[in-house]
Parts: sequence; C-alpha cells; structure tokens
Amino acid sequence: MIVTQIFTFESAHRLENYNGQCANLHGHSYVLHVSIKGKIGPEGFVQDFYDIERVVNEIVISKLDHAFLNDILTPPTAENIVIWVWSQLKNKLNLHKLKLYETATSYVSYKGD
Repeated sequence: MIVTQIFTFESAHRLENYNGQCANLHGHSYVLHVSIKGKIGPEGFVQDFYDIERVVNEIVISKLDHAFLNDILTPPTAENIVIWVWSQLKNKLNLHKLKLYETATSYVSYKGD
C-alpha cells in the first residue's frame, strides 16, 4: 500500500552560475508529496497521517518554509531540494517516493539512491 500526504512551503532562492532569469532572487510556492509504503496494520492504516505530518513538519517544513534555500543547499534546484528532503526523512519514515512541484506545471520525483 502507498500512502501520500501533501505539504506546502514558500521559499526563495537564486541559481548562481545560471544564465537566465533564475539567477535573480525569486520565490516559489512549493508543493511536496511524501509517499510512504507499507502494509495495513491492526489499526486499519499503514501509518497515521498525524504521525507523517508531525515528522515532515518538524524535520523538513520548519527548515524550508520562508527560508532562503541557498543557505541550506547549493545549488538549490528542485532536484537537489528533493534529494535533501529524502536524506532528512529516510530514517524516520518508510519512504516510497517524493514529488516536489516548483510550479503548478513542473515537478521532480525521487525514489531514493
């Protein structure tokens, strides 16, 4: 069974050594899909949505929301952000896949190493 919970955060970044508009300071309204895998337990679910929300908010969203991403990782591309998120959560949740929308029509997905 795959269970997905969706999170949002607002962040700013700039892409250094990039020849285009993204070299300028700008922001995004990111949408993060966190999918975990597992078997349905005796309680009737894979993992309580409350527990997933608590872990992701504490470990990821609290650090990325309203942050300047260049202070956290370099370069702060969607690809590198999703790898960073995976590294933060991999020992806390039974991850299946992450999907990170940078815009309403552009996203990256990642299933780990």
